[in-house]
Amino acid sequence: MQSRVEKAVETFESGYGCAQSVFATYADLFGMDAETALKLSSPMGGGIGRMREVCGAVSAMALLAGLKEGNTNPSDEEGRERIYLLVREMSRRFRERNGTILCRELLGLDGMEQSAKPGKRTKEYYAGRPCSRLVACAAEIVEEMLAIAPLQNGENVIE
Repeated sequence: MQSRVEKAVETFESGYGCAQSVFATYADLFGMDAETALKLSSPMGGGIGRMREVCGAVSAMALLAGLKEGNTNPSDEEGRERIYLLVREMSRRFRERNGTILCRELLGLDGMEQSAKPGKRTKEYYAGRPCSRLVACAAEIVEEMLAIAPLQNGENVIE
């Protein structure tokens, strides 16, 4: 399989948020265009609106799980349980590898940022944060859990 993990990291390191980088890297496999994927996932960055809650990369995993296995019938309790179980397992794997799924804990912060304004993206910014590694971890879990497989022409597809 041709992995997209490096593409997710490159997307992040080109200036996009953590959630955008994971979500937009795989959204085309579900028929979503890049602009829509970037818009939809943009508020999830910085632990949802830079509040430093659930890591944006984890939120992106949940959104991708929803595209693959999401429930569309409000009376399908088994379907709802299946998607919740999938998201819980993806989150468990992320937590097992990183210690937590909370942005502030991953960054070693005490709480929510006072400002919603993101920091300038510089070499120092990327070097001082674990976010590139966290984006890679989330992308790896997406590939493990959502069964992304290659087509004959080298393009990925969801099984």
